Amino acid sequence: MQHIVIAGAGFAACTAVKTLRKKGFNGKITLVAPRAELFYYPSLIWVPAGRRSYEDLTIPLHGFLQKNNVTYIQSTVTGLDSENKTLQLEQDSISYDAVILACGGRYLEKLPGIENAKIACSGWQDTKSFSDQLAAMEQGTIAFGFASNPQEPSAMRGGPVFEFLFGVDTLLRQQGRRDKFELVFFSPAPRPGQRMGDKAVDRILAEMKKRNIKSYLGKKMKRFNKDSIETESDQFKADLILFIPGMTGPAWAANSGLALSEGGFFKANELCQVEGQEHVFVAGDAGSFPGPDWKPKQAHMADLQAEAAAKNAIDVLKLKKPQHTFKTELICIIDTLNTGSMVYRDPKRGFMMKMLPLHWLKILFEKHYLRAYR
Repeated sequence: MQHIVIAGAGFAACTAVKTLRKKGFNGKITLVAPRAELFYYPSLIWVPAGRRSYEDLTIPLHGFLQKNNVTYIQSTVTGLDSENKTLQLEQDSISYDAVILACGGRYLEKLPGIENAKIACSGWQDTKSFSDQLAAMEQGTIAFGFASNPQEPSAMRGGPVFEFLFGVDTLLRQQGRRDKFELVFFSPAPRPGQRMGDKAVDRILAEMKKRNIKSYLGKKMKRFNKDSIETESDQFKADLILFIPGMTGPAWAANSGLALSEGGFFKANELCQVEGQEHVFVAGDAGSFPGPDWKPKQAHMADLQAEAAAKNAIDVLKLKKPQHTFKTELICIIDTLNTGSMVYRDPKRGFMMKMLPLHWLKILFEKHYLRAYR
């Protein structure tokens, strides 16, 4: 029986499982991850307002895996031997006929004093800690920012920071205490969010000005202190910091023997095959993929890449030439707690529109997306 191993339990991993079974793969599927659960990161933005709990965002996958006849191994991947087709685990190894690396990336936490910042979208703990501190504050300065990987500028996740920023502004206004706080946005990029397109950046910066949010742009960050942020030319007050650093690949990538990008990700081709490997595929944040400079790292792209990787894995095992590529597109709703702006971009077009119903559309999409796993 042919055997496909999937490393990870996030968006890409779950979509790979669904795609393999949908496309008629009847062989053995094994999923390796520290926990058999899907954490829905996009809805962390609603935690400060008390609209999501840990239980809301953490979806146990045991039922989903059982339904799709998937064997689960609770472990962390530590390496890969492509010559012998084995995935190395903490205490053991597992053989495969094809493997899909959907184990995600990690944040670059090298900036001095980064322990003084809450890392948005790193998981529940930092977001809940930020939310609790915000609720306990009576006044002060709250700073929001993001950065990229200097070796791979597209390896960044900035959209959620805008959502946290505008959401907190809305929350404080609803609570009648916005005047007691100064909100600050910072980024080493002179025009943050550029991957969304010029018009989108212009609208976001205009929205910050409208909401009386101060910005520090185009200045390299040097250090986070307990009550301030230092850049190469400024130092400004920050009683509470929410930040998303640039991203890189998983820690074990450097010792995997696989081709890596300059930013430390598994280097993939348009078929989601790791460069130089016929039976090793990658999807989601663990990979570096060909495409335009604005290509995003987000759940939607992870899903599209996972579909292509799964289809091509089936083709390879059938001794067919893989031919499935993925579409590069950016699509997101920047939620502000009571309204939303949709941003879309593909190689041919791009637009941004703001509508009240988009806030509810984002909520409905969450429910629809998670229905397959609950």
